[in-house]
Amino acid sequence: MRRSIETGTDVVEYLHRQHEAIRVMFRVTLTARGAQRAAAFVALRRMLAVHETAEEEVVHPAARWAVHAGDTIVQARLDEETETKKMLIEIEKLGPESSDFHVKLTILEAAVNMHAEAEEREELAGLSEALDGKRLDRMRRATELAEAIAPTRPHPSITSATANVLIGPFAAMVDRARDALQGKR
Repeated sequence: MRRSIETGTDVVEYLHRQHEAIRVMFRVTLTARGAQRAAAFVALRRMLAVHETAEEEVVHPAARWAVHAGDTIVQARLDEETETKKMLIEIEKLGPESSDFHVKLTILEAAVNMHAEAEEREELAGLSEALDGKRLDRMRRATELAEAIAPTRPHPSITSATANVLIGPFAAMVDRARDALQGKR
């Protein structure tokens, strides 16, 4: 399997690199035009969907027990992720040629950047302090696996590890079928 993000030494480095890749993907999408903008948005949407799913399955559960005030921190991140998913759906419905697309995507970019910064400062830093290197490396591998089978579109009603495990595979199958059909058009 070819990865779009070079594997880091642990989950913290891996997710930092993904956050940076997401920042770049926003810039590319916002500056592209026409079919290139549409393709860039699909790639961005997919990256955000699989990234958040993996965090919900792997990172958030570990942070709940390992990080001081973990429940509060994780709930704040989950609330932000739910809003991101809703915004992504709204932006996708608009389409890249809509006059509102750029404005709404810029708002989403700011929200995602704030979310990533809070996640890095509170959750990832806390995990780095609380867990040893072997555990963080296992979490990176689990995160990569979760991403490989994650839904490729946002699903605001799926926000917990349990929901992702129970509903996620079906959602992923439907998403990947939709992606394949749209790719043939």
